[in-house]
Amino acid sequence: MPLWGLGLLALVITLFIVISSIWLFRTVLDMASELDISNPVFGEVAETTEEVINEPEVQSSGSSIEPQPIISNPLPQRWSGLDRVTILILGIDQRCDEDGPTRTDTMMVITIDPIGLSGAVLSLPRDLWVEIPNFGLDKINQAHFLGEVHDYPGGGPALAVETVENILGINIDYFATINFEAFVELVDEIGGIEVEAAEDIEDDTYPDNCYGYDPFYLSEGKHQLDGQTALKYARTRATFGGDVDRAGRQQEVILAVRDKILRLDMVPQLLTRSPELWRIFQRNVETDLTLNEVIQLGLLAQDIPRENIRNEVLDYDYVYNEVAPNGQAVLIPVRENIRDLRDQLFAPPAIPTPVIENLPQMMVEEAARVAIYNGTQEFGLAGETQEYLLDYDLNVVEIGNADSSEYQSTQVIDYGSNPNTTLYLTRLMKIPPLNISSSRNQPDGEFDVLVILGGDWEIPEAE
Repeated sequence: MPLWGLGLLALVITLFIVISSIWLFRTVLDMASELDISNPVFGEVAETTEEVINEPEVQSSGSSIEPQPIISNPLPQRWSGLDRVTILILGIDQRCDEDGPTRTDTMMVITIDPIGLSGAVLSLPRDLWVEIPNFGLDKINQAHFLGEVHDYPGGGPALAVETVENILGINIDYFATINFEAFVELVDEIGGIEVEAAEDIEDDTYPDNCYGYDPFYLSEGKHQLDGQTALKYARTRATFGGDVDRAGRQQEVILAVRDKILRLDMVPQLLTRSPELWRIFQRNVETDLTLNEVIQLGLLAQDIPRENIRNEVLDYDYVYNEVAPNGQAVLIPVRENIRDLRDQLFAPPAIPTPVIENLPQMMVEEAARVAIYNGTQEFGLAGETQEYLLDYDLNVVEIGNADSSEYQSTQVIDYGSNPNTTLYLTRLMKIPPLNISSSRNQPDGEFDVLVILGGDWEIPEAE
């Protein structure tokens, strides 16, 4: 049950800051420019020192000169993009010497707004009962496992990303899969963290890393924790709120790491430990972010004030306990409440939408081909919607069924550059702007814009 959530704020906010240091960048840049971290083998570390550091020169007196890093590339700048960046953090439940497919312990969605200099962390409990694309209803922590076992395109991370995108109705830009050992080592590197337990914790069955038990006890109040103890504090479920309480403690611990580094200005001290921190990253992280992107986001993240970072958990305001048909204890999402929270965390600031008088004509001139897929259990809804949209001159060329019949809200995906068509659809179908996304992939059919009908869509009655 790795503390994967702890990893990413240890990555996105903490390790970002540390890795973004000039010393580390100068030390590893040449090596990293060719390094592939999209599919690392956890536990293995590339030998990089010889590639980055020159051989020492020898003076006439016989003493050696300290080797200097090779510098061949310009230093990176702070993240320059203006769009919101959203990252899914996956903590893998990897025990003993397991090397096969693994489940995720928890999931966190981290979002950063470069314009407003704000961010949010949303934790999703692992027992959340959701639709996993192509696999049906299951706990959300199964998505990564199923993607790995069944060789899903993009593997476990890709299926986990699609699952979270569906439940939240947002677009996720990147992922990071983290082994909890990264968190343990990082906390020890900074000399431990301080937390405040809200209640006594008595966990006689806290699991060790090899299917045994390692009991954990902590009294209510403030404590200074080392890496292993902090991991136990964040992983235990032995409180009244169970998995929901644990998600909150994970966020508390992550932000404690961030706050200690920034409060004590520990970056200069950590610079001397840069090689060790880089090796922690290599051993324990799989991500589709490049090193430069990690550094650029780190430079952005350190400028976000603590008061501008919002922490939320899908707690019992957003879920309720239930027993699934297969007998599992699960958490059923209250979708309307989750949708409201999503709009608060991920929606851009309200900007007045300009009135475009000739939008229908501009839409026609764009000549985008539209497909309508039914994401509900209402038979014939795609065909009826096609007839409705054809009356408004939309070029609907295909109808069909979506990959799931459990979509709660209607989605629009633009596979090219068709802003007038998507805007026209949002107004005609009253689709929230947050439900509009773009894709760099090729669509499965001969169309440019895909509309997936959700449970919120009803064809307006004729006036």
